[in-house]
Amino acid sequence: MRIWFKEWLNNRMIQDTVVEDYSEDTRTHKVLKALGTACQELDLSVPIWLESNTNEFKRSAKTRFRQDSFIEELDFTYLEMQVIEEDF
Repeated sequence: MRIWFKEWLNNRMIQDTVVEDYSEDTRTHKVLKALGTACQELDLSVPIWLESNTNEFKRSAKTRFRQDSFIEELDFTYLEMQVIEEDF
């Protein structure tokens, strides 16, 4: 599985990273581990996963974490997470 994380500010991507996980873990565990890894690489705190993120992710394998998912004040608009390659 490959997941692309993009940090956006005013409709411009300001930094990004791709996290790969080809382990035998479940999809949920891979996604949550990748989120932690990406946040560490981007020097961010890990956002709170809200119900709106779950619904959005189920629909399109993509979600956005906005200010309401973070405890500290953001210096960007949102963090976007998108699955770009699934394990089969």
